[in-house]
Amino acid sequence: MEIKNRQLEIIKILQNEKMPISGGKLALMFHVTRQVIVKDISILKAEGYEIISTNKGYKLNDKEKITFIIKSTHDDSRIKEELNTIVDGGGRIVDVFVNHKTYGTIRKDLDIKSRNGVDSFLKSIDQATPLKNLTENIHYHTVEVNTYEDKKIIEERLRNKGFLID
Repeated sequence: MEIKNRQLEIIKILQNEKMPISGGKLALMFHVTRQVIVKDISILKAEGYEIISTNKGYKLNDKEKITFIIKSTHDDSRIKEELNTIVDGGGRIVDVFVNHKTYGTIRKDLDIKSRNGVDSFLKSIDQATPLKNLTENIHYHTVEVNTYEDKKIIEERLRNKGFLID
């Protein structure tokens, strides 16, 4: 299944909202019907996002960790720098994925939590082509942190280094 831009935006909205947000409100924001939002939520749940449906709307599961998606771009020489920036900020890199025009969403679980994990990953792709090369260097990471402050720090550092695409 392919995660579309609207679905990525829904995840971002849910990540930034403390309270549930209704399907009707999301539908108004995206100028679509509530049924389209219901389908988007179903697709996101199938992709592994822990979205809870309440009588007041949708929200992400409030486990101890905060999960968010970054959209990034860089050439191959900066893979290590990008990943180290995330783990140095206290983040766990859950996965990497791309939205390919023909093949849809292509995802690889990573589970990288440290610089040692980054080094091991880089060794494993030494002779391979990174996923980002399939989509002109544009790729996404799901990142997990302990606090919203950690999230802000990581995003700021990535933005300052020119990795983030807003």
